[in-house]
Amino acid sequence: MVSNFDLFDAPAVPGLSMQEAVISSEDETALIARIDAQALSPFRFQQWTGKRLTRSFGWSYDFEAASFARAEPVPDWLLPAKQRAERFAGLADGELEQALLIRYDPGAGIGWHKDRPVFEHVVGLSLGSAATLRLRRRIEGGFHRAKVALPTRSIYHLTGDVRHRWEHSIAPMDVPRWSITFRSLAQ
Repeated sequence: MVSNFDLFDAPAVPGLSMQEAVISSEDETALIARIDAQALSPFRFQQWTGKRLTRSFGWSYDFEAASFARAEPVPDWLLPAKQRAERFAGLADGELEQALLIRYDPGAGIGWHKDRPVFEHVVGLSLGSAATLRLRRRIEGGFHRAKVALPTRSIYHLTGDVRHRWEHSIAPMDVPRWSITFRSLAQ
């Protein structure tokens, strides 16, 4: 198994941090139930419809219209997870202003991308099933690649180099998975 840390706990890519078991299995089950109770919609990118289902709070980016707008506020039930994400990332209370709920049904993944430049810090909570976060950065003649295991109930933070110079993706999986991604706004 490839780990995101070597023997001296140096991250695989500068700006990437990860911690396992940040919530209990009971909290995980409750979050999954809350996500599934939301009005999730298929992810749309221009004329393409993804297999994953999403819902944004705080702010929403519409990929079909290339627009960024206020969305419904982050609900109270998500606030404990948001505060945990802010503490993990060393951010001030309230700094994470956007929450994206995602349900990956079997066969769903997320392709190579960088989060939109309107966002700065990206903090994700992995739920339901383990996944592998794949990373790549273009270099002469190809790509420099890395990967990090995301166990269920783990949290990760993308900032600095990994946030701005690297793309990330999650390969399609055969089992369901849920995630909550929190983002701060760029200054």
